[in-house]
Amino acid sequence: MTKDNQSPTAGSASLAGRLQELLHQLAAPQSIHHAVVAIEKGDGSFRWSGAVGDAHPDGTPMRVDTPIWIASVTKLYIASSVLKLVERGLIRLDAPMSTYLPQSLIGGLHRLGGVDYTEQITVHHLLGHLTGLPDYFDARPTGGKTLIEQVIERDFAFTIADTLDTVRHKLTPHFPPQPLDTPHPKVSYSDTNFQLLIAIIEAVTGQPIHAALADLVFAPLKLKHTWHPAAQPESVTPATLWIDKQPLHIPLAMQSFGDLSSTVADLLKFMRALIRGEVFDDPATVNLMTQRWHTFGFSLNPVRTSPGWPIQYGLGMMRFQIPRLFSPLRPTPPVIGHSGATGSWLFYCPELDVYLAGTVDQVAAAAAPFRFVPKVLHILASA
Repeated sequence: MTKDNQSPTAGSASLAGRLQELLHQLAAPQSIHHAVVAIEKGDGSFRWSGAVGDAHPDGTPMRVDTPIWIASVTKLYIASSVLKLVERGLIRLDAPMSTYLPQSLIGGLHRLGGVDYTEQITVHHLLGHLTGLPDYFDARPTGGKTLIEQVIERDFAFTIADTLDTVRHKLTPHFPPQPLDTPHPKVSYSDTNFQLLIAIIEAVTGQPIHAALADLVFAPLKLKHTWHPAAQPESVTPATLWIDKQPLHIPLAMQSFGDLSSTVADLLKFMRALIRGEVFDDPATVNLMTQRWHTFGFSLNPVRTSPGWPIQYGLGMMRFQIPRLFSPLRPTPPVIGHSGATGSWLFYCPELDVYLAGTVDQVAAAAAPFRFVPKVLHILASA
């Protein structure tokens, strides 16, 4: 295991030891082959990071600076890019997505009960998962397999047109696009929404998404260890992804998904800038992401990789807190940020002024952040 504790006091050393023990507990299940965690106080008074396990099946040790796939944590970067383009007048939140995307791509995408709701979907709907569109990633067509099941069997590339064709012809929307002034709208997490946002970013910037992200986010924040798969250097090898006990090597699909790779240090650097408003031209823009929270519905699907109750969603950002019903004697402060289907996370706890990043790189452990992060917060609060 590698670790980095930058606080030399006795109290900090004791806290680091407790966090190290918690890291080992995180990696204890047989399905977890490695884990990396980074924690930092907003004022810089405490920083700790640790890594355990093997980064690859060949026994290469996991390190705190080993690149990792961040999965849907990428949505924070996509949403930030959209809001920067809103600031610059290139995108309007209340504009229909058809303002930016051609009918050849999105025509007839949302049909439910004989009604086509496609024209009602706005950029705001997409950012808030308020569209009702099914998730191309883990929704199961009648009598078929989910996309993730297909690529696990055989790696292949696909385009956004391919995924939208699947949504249009093989999957059924959950509900119509929700009125934005409804106090308690239906909300359903869908990767389809963010694929459409990627297409909008490309349309208004005239750049492929990897170049747009570099210009809008990576370069201004000097994120030197964050890459889109289309621009990732050959010398960079992120830690291996796993599905239970099998390594998951799907480079073609990973490039098609478009999820970023990064390091925990770069993740924290991005999150600090986001929370402080430094990502944007106007620091107040970040408040758009957290103005209204809507709670996902409860799911009994045991293999679901997307988030559900009690997680809430704003615009491109999650909010998570263990309900008091389940922790009446030791309330857990809420965190905001995002998690990913491979057990990745990037959160900020306003109450404790703490940033947290990490992953277990395990598709079968998508819920790991929501068990681990509250334990960290309890340790930090008690310290």
